[in-house]
Amino acid sequence: MSWLRIREMVRKEFIQLFRDRRNRPVLILAPLIQILVFGYVVNYDIKDIRVALIDQSVSRESRLLADSFTAGRIFRITHLPADDRELEDLFLKGTVDLGIKIPPDFSSRIRRGETAAVQILADGGMSNMASVRIAYTTAVLDRLNAELIKELYGRELKYGRIDGRIRTWYNPNLDSQNFFVPGIVAFVVMLISLLLTSIAIIKERENGTIEQLIVTPLKPLELIIGKTIPYTLIAIGQMVLVMLFALHWFDVPLAGSIPALFFATCLFLLSTLGTGLFISTISKTQQQAMMTTFFFILPFFMLSGFVFPIANMPTVVQWLTYLNPLRYFLVIIRGIFLKGVGPTILWPQYAALAVLGIAVFAGAVGRFRKRLD
Repeated sequence: MSWLRIREMVRKEFIQLFRDRRNRPVLILAPLIQILVFGYVVNYDIKDIRVALIDQSVSRESRLLADSFTAGRIFRITHLPADDRELEDLFLKGTVDLGIKIPPDFSSRIRRGETAAVQILADGGMSNMASVRIAYTTAVLDRLNAELIKELYGRELKYGRIDGRIRTWYNPNLDSQNFFVPGIVAFVVMLISLLLTSIAIIKERENGTIEQLIVTPLKPLELIIGKTIPYTLIAIGQMVLVMLFALHWFDVPLAGSIPALFFATCLFLLSTLGTGLFISTISKTQQQAMMTTFFFILPFFMLSGFVFPIANMPTVVQWLTYLNPLRYFLVIIRGIFLKGVGPTILWPQYAALAVLGIAVFAGAVGRFRKRLD
């Protein structure tokens, strides 16, 4: 194997890649746009709950209830419907997220020391969001209940509840961005490396330059290495760019080792570059290669635990996720960013990436033949 021939192949690939001006914004702007879109859009934090209030009591106690919700910045009373039908129309139109109905006897029952009912209606179109909204509502009602009992009886009454004091490690404020943005870094690395390498060989065929490569002294392995090194460097460069953006724009903490992160990235690129090269060897046109690439990207994304917990998937699907390199890379990158752990803790994920990467890349190299057919 001649490193001189590989060097010239890498040089040729960079010249060919950057000669087309259309590639430049894709290589630089696309990762930044993706991290901005995902960083702001993919967010499970509840910051604005639109509330429709039906106050049939119209009393001091009902006003206290309404004030308890609007005292914070999460709940916002946007509508005051007159009846249940109007409230239902608001839910159907998606105008409100939560409905609160205070019955006429709300105030009188409280003053008599009896239990007063309050009806809470939540839009369950997005079940996870509805669960969080109901939990916030319950917390507000519990706090108001304690205040009213103290006012009614002149002292604070305990209910024998467990005094649970929760402390959240690694992400104390439970910010969704701290969870999603490191995953976006991994997704960008996978997306770019797969897309670029999947058309690496096809582009030579369509441009009519594959014959020139065939007659060169380059061996198949040298050709593959020369083709993958530029895209490896580009993927790592984009990861650095996106990571700096995540640290300084979204203020995502980086508690772990940067060398450990780069080592994991190189192992991950073995799998993605190998998959891209495999797609390039079985495709006839760039359009076919692009369609096949997206066929791989969607399962990688869905079965990685990026959004949906793997533990919630069916058992058969959980077994399939072990073949997904993005699954292991997400565990590594989130562990390094948030927990500050390294290979001593994450060695099973490093080992899985190494095995998958070597197997996939070796398979792609074995599939490649330096000929026209």
